[in-house]
Amino acid sequence: VQVVESGGGLVQPGGSLRLSCATSGFSSSTATMSWSWHRQAPGKEREFVAAIGGAGGITNYADSVKGRFTISRDNAENTVYLQMNSLKPEDTAVYYCRWRRILGRVQDFWGQGTQVTVSS
Repeated sequence: VQVVESGGGLVQPGGSLRLSCATSGFSSSTATMSWSWHRQAPGKEREFVAAIGGAGGITNYADSVKGRFTISRDNAENTVYLQMNSLKPEDTAVYYCRWRRILGRVQDFWGQGTQVTVSS
């Protein structure tokens, strides 16, 4: 399974970015899979940001990003997006995508991460 993030960069406070997470190398029903975004700022633990999963594409967000970030999924392309609006300096971090499948056991695959810097 391959997980590849893209779309990070430098943006001013209040700006927007869209991250992409392209996944490949598997063949399972989306009902058994979920994708999630996590981030890690310098000197801090990695934290959950948003997730989407199941056949119905149920979403879940960290309180710190609710109302500002939106996670979505393109089922045909097995690609997940994170639209980030009203960005704040505290959103600065390396953003990681995780693909998870639960099929008798839990399988996790992580991408290499993409840097998001919010600064004026």
